[in-house]
Order: sequence, then C-alpha cells, then structure tokens
Amino acid sequence: MTNRSTWINAAIGAVTTIALSFTGFSPLLGGGIAGYLQRETPKRGAKAGAISGAIATIPLVLVMCIGLLLYAGIPAASPGAPGGLELAIIFLIMLPMLALWFVGLSTAGGYLGGYLHTNSRPPTGDNLGVER
Repeated sequence: MTNRSTWINAAIGAVTTIALSFTGFSPLLGGGIAGYLQRETPKRGAKAGAISGAIATIPLVLVMCIGLLLYAGIPAASPGAPGGLELAIIFLIMLPMLALWFVGLSTAGGYLGGYLHTNSRPPTGDNLGVER
C-alpha cells in the first residue's frame, strides 16, 4: 500500500467535487474521498478535504468571472435589472460565500472520511490494543 501525498488526495477529491457538481453536496463527497484516501487521523483528513475544496473552488471562480465579463457589457433590459456595477458588487459578495461553502463542506467531509478510514479497518493486533 502506497501513501499518497496530501496534494494528490486533495486533487482526487477536487475532481470528484467537480464531477458531482450537479448535486448539492458534492464538496462533502469530494472532501470525504480526499480524507479517506489520506489514510491518517480525522484531523489530517480534514486538512486534505479543505485543500480539496480550495482546489475545487478554482473552476467556480473562473466560470463566475467569465459570466461577469459577458454580462457586464449588456445594458439592463428592464429598469429593475442589475447593471454591470450592481452585478460586480453581487459577485464580490457571493464569491467568498461560495468559497467558504465549498471549503467548509469539504473540510467536514474530509474529517468524516478520515474518521471512516480509522474506524473501518479490520480488527488486528494494532487496533485492538493488544501489545506485542
């Protein structure tokens, strides 16, 4: 059994998060996979999950920036529709909230993944408390 790097496990979790982005809880699943693959304590799994969430946030930011650039040049169709400046303000408020959502759920998933890994091993002398 090889011990992969935290960054590789986080990248696998981020790809899972992006692939399952059509669900509302994909950061939780991606972080859980990263934490489980970390094969260490739940605290280290949470770290891998948090990194996974940060990596998975990058495509979200890029898509939002492209959308902002495309929409900013279009004049408002109706008097109550937000224009470019209002949309930029909304963007600056929503982006940190979405990043916190991704990183927070991924961290929780990473903790749960690490917990599942440490408590799902088959019983051996190492985790039964038997001294050798």
